[in-house]
Amino acid sequence: MKVSYHGHSVVLVVTGDHTILIDPFINGNGLCDLKADMVKADYILLTHGHNDHVGDTVEIAKRNNAVVIAPNELSDYMVTKGVKSHGMHIGGSREFEFGRVKFTQAFHGSAFTEEDGTMVYTGMPSGILLTVEGKTIYHLGDTALFSDLKMYGEMNDIDLAFIPIGDNFTMGPEDALVAAEWVKAKTVVPIHYNTFPVIEQDPVEFVQKLLSGQGKVMHPGDELEL
Repeated sequence: MKVSYHGHSVVLVVTGDHTILIDPFINGNGLCDLKADMVKADYILLTHGHNDHVGDTVEIAKRNNAVVIAPNELSDYMVTKGVKSHGMHIGGSREFEFGRVKFTQAFHGSAFTEEDGTMVYTGMPSGILLTVEGKTIYHLGDTALFSDLKMYGEMNDIDLAFIPIGDNFTMGPEDALVAAEWVKAKTVVPIHYNTFPVIEQDPVEFVQKLLSGQGKVMHPGDELEL
């Protein structure tokens, strides 16, 4: 299984049989190395409904006949756009043909802003625990620091965690260091930084402060093998 990072919060998981795309904010993301009209996906997982996470989901899903998996209200919204979608909710898990998805808490907001400025409520924000081929990936989504992250770390053997460090809209580096300690992932990758001036951070400095060997800065297009 190969896991790659593509700027902001975009993560791509490729197994022998399936391609899973998380939060595909591609167009408008100056850090992303992907092309929305070329990327392939069998499933698209969404943490919440903000435009910088939903991104190009509708276009990619329609072109690939992909299934979107998202919190229930966001899933219902995807259906109104003509996309196949499976709704879930925080605390719920389900086995899919590629593996197991469980949605976790995230302390943030969730609404999609249409081109005309209309704001559509898209339910609760979430993190995603994704277990594929015996490995567990935790994408925290956009979130503040909260103590139940320690519980998630105790309940799950997490191989790889994607943790936001941008501050302003999510936890900053200091809180993210605590989150990393609580989640106890074997490898921690910082995300959700440097896309916009207000979330500029130094990922190298963050990784250097993590436990030795635990952190890794992934540049857009970098991949890990699990």
